[in-house]
Amino acid sequence: MSKRQRFIITSILSSLGFIAIQFLPDQYRFLSIGALGILTTLLLGWSLREVLGFDMTLLVLVLPFFFTGGVGIFWFLIPASIYVQITIVLLYGIGMYALCLTSNVYSVSTIRTIALLRAARGVGFILTLLAFFLGFDAILSFRWPIYLNALAASFLSFPLFFQGYWSIPLKREYSNELMKYSIISAISIGEIALALFFWPTTVIVGSLFLTIFCYMLLGMGQAKLEGRLFPQTIKEHLLVGTLVFIGMFMVTHWDSQFH
Repeated sequence: MSKRQRFIITSILSSLGFIAIQFLPDQYRFLSIGALGILTTLLLGWSLREVLGFDMTLLVLVLPFFFTGGVGIFWFLIPASIYVQITIVLLYGIGMYALCLTSNVYSVSTIRTIALLRAARGVGFILTLLAFFLGFDAILSFRWPIYLNALAASFLSFPLFFQGYWSIPLKREYSNELMKYSIISAISIGEIALALFFWPTTVIVGSLFLTIFCYMLLGMGQAKLEGRLFPQTIKEHLLVGTLVFIGMFMVTHWDSQFH
C-alpha cells in the first residue's frame, strides 16, 4: 500500500469518526473526542511509519491530535444543522489530508532536502493557527475560573509552539533553543489569557485575539530561527497586532460582562 493511499485512509477514517461520535451519549462526548484524537495520531503514525523515529520527528503527530480535538469540541458548539455538520466533516477531511502531506514533507526533510518544504511550512503554519483558534474557542467556552483559563491556554500553546518552531530547523536531535522559545511563548499566551479574562468580549473575538498573538509570536520566532528576523519583519507583525487590538477595542461592549 502506497503512502498516499494510507493518507487517504487516515483522512476518511478520521472523518467517519466525527460522524460516529454523534451516536454516543452526551456523557461520553469529551471522552470520545479524546479517543478520536488518539486514533488520528495513531493512524498518522502508521501512515508515516517509514520516516518516523523515536526522536524529534514525533512532533509531526502533535498538530493532528490538537487539530482533531479542536474541531471535535467546536463540533458540539455549532448549530445542529446537517448542512453545517457535513461541511465541517468535509473541511476536516481535507485538512487532515493536508496535514498528512505536510507531516510527510517535514519528516522526510529531516533526512534530505525537498522542494515542497516551503509550501508545507505555509500549510503547517495556517493549520497551526487554526488549531490555536479552535483550542482557545473551546477554553473560553468552558467559562473556567481565571487561573484555569491561563493554565489551559499555556498548556495548549506549548506543544503547538514547539512543533511550529521545530518546522524551521527540522532536526531530529533535541534542541534547548526550541524548548526555550516554546516555554516563553506559552507563558506569554497564558498571561494574555489572564488579562483577557477581565475584557468584556465574546468567545469568538477573544479566541481570535489570542490567535493573533500566537501568529505574532510564532511568525517572529520562526523568522528568528531562519535568521531572517529583520526590523521590517518585526514592524509588520506588530502592526497586525496593533490593528487587531484596536479592532477588538472598538467592537467591545464595555457596558456588558464577559460571556
